[in-house]
Amino acid sequence: MNIEAISIEQLQEAVEKLPPDKFARFRAWFEEFAADAWDQQIERDAKAGKLDKLIAESEEDFHAGRFREL
Repeated sequence: MNIEAISIEQLQEAVEKLPPDKFARFRAWFEEFAADAWDQQIERDAKAGKLDKLIAESEEDFHAGRFREL
């Protein structure tokens, strides 16, 4: 299957036509897929130093007492 030939609209239509049990399986798979993609992006950003400024600011705020318990 040439995935590049499938449009977003075709994917949306196919998902909309899934019966409830298959939609539930798809949704569970997609949620895990999206979470993994997010984790990989955060890891790449961290390795590239893109989060260094945010981390430094957070540490500064913490040591200055500018935080609240969650």
